[in-house]
Amino acid sequence: MNLRGFDFAQLRTLVAVAEAGSVSAAAERIFLSQSSVSEQLKKLEDRVGQPLFVRSKQGVVATPAGVKLLAHAERILALSEAAFDDMQGRALDGELRIAITDYYRPHEIALVLRRFSEQHPRLKLHVTVLPSAVIDSSADDNTFDIGLSLRIVAPAGRTTARGASGTSKLAKVARGSTVVRREKLVWAASADMDTRRMESPYRLVLLPATCQLQRYVVKLLEERKVPYLISHSASGVAGLQLALKAGLGISCLNESSVGAGLVACGKRVDLPTLPAVEFHLLPARPGESERVANARTVLRELLA
Repeated sequence: MNLRGFDFAQLRTLVAVAEAGSVSAAAERIFLSQSSVSEQLKKLEDRVGQPLFVRSKQGVVATPAGVKLLAHAERILALSEAAFDDMQGRALDGELRIAITDYYRPHEIALVLRRFSEQHPRLKLHVTVLPSAVIDSSADDNTFDIGLSLRIVAPAGRTTARGASGTSKLAKVARGSTVVRREKLVWAASADMDTRRMESPYRLVLLPATCQLQRYVVKLLEERKVPYLISHSASGVAGLQLALKAGLGISCLNESSVGAGLVACGKRVDLPTLPAVEFHLLPARPGESERVANARTVLRELLA
């Protein structure tokens, strides 16, 4: 009998390598040796009859065939997990409201949410992008079910969290939250920005004062007495990225927000060293439903 189809382990390896960007990084992610990952990919390429990745010292890039199979693999694996959860009585349905900061992996968050939806096709998602300070200060409200916010990590290792309701409430939220990701902050600018536009007084591209990260940057520059002027005010991270690509100035971004057309420019400017940030999944509220609790568990794994 001629068996058609794919090996699930090989498809998971394909997805892991594509996400990690290299065989070695994928091996750590899925707890296999590099040789095992390479062997899985070789078997999958033999099965398809086409190369799936172009390999180099910088990592791997999916070929057209790899991109095509990757889309199928993500759907196949998501449906498999959805079927298993359904048979175990863990399938999610109904509606779920998620509030998220737009600093979180802006080039990848759509894929994360798509996977979540594919794993739970009966669940209707409502996603709202809000400033982290608003998400944290609304932790006890009924405006959303699950929140993901950004916190600046102070040099001493303590996260800063300030919002409209006061620091004591936000400190309580921080203690009960789960850190799903930690990143460096960098000074970023257009990859082809004229170096003469990177001289003092520095032209800054900023978000409104409701953004705690932008407030931190302004306060840091003023404390260090660094001359600056605000050349552009954007309404969100996407707008900030567009302004930076247009060469309108310099800004502070977390590493995953520095995409195509932008570069970290800290070595080219005399600006203060920046701390790290953490992304926190807010804790469960008292009396939270089992549906929301299960959804938080799934999201925590996808967001990590």
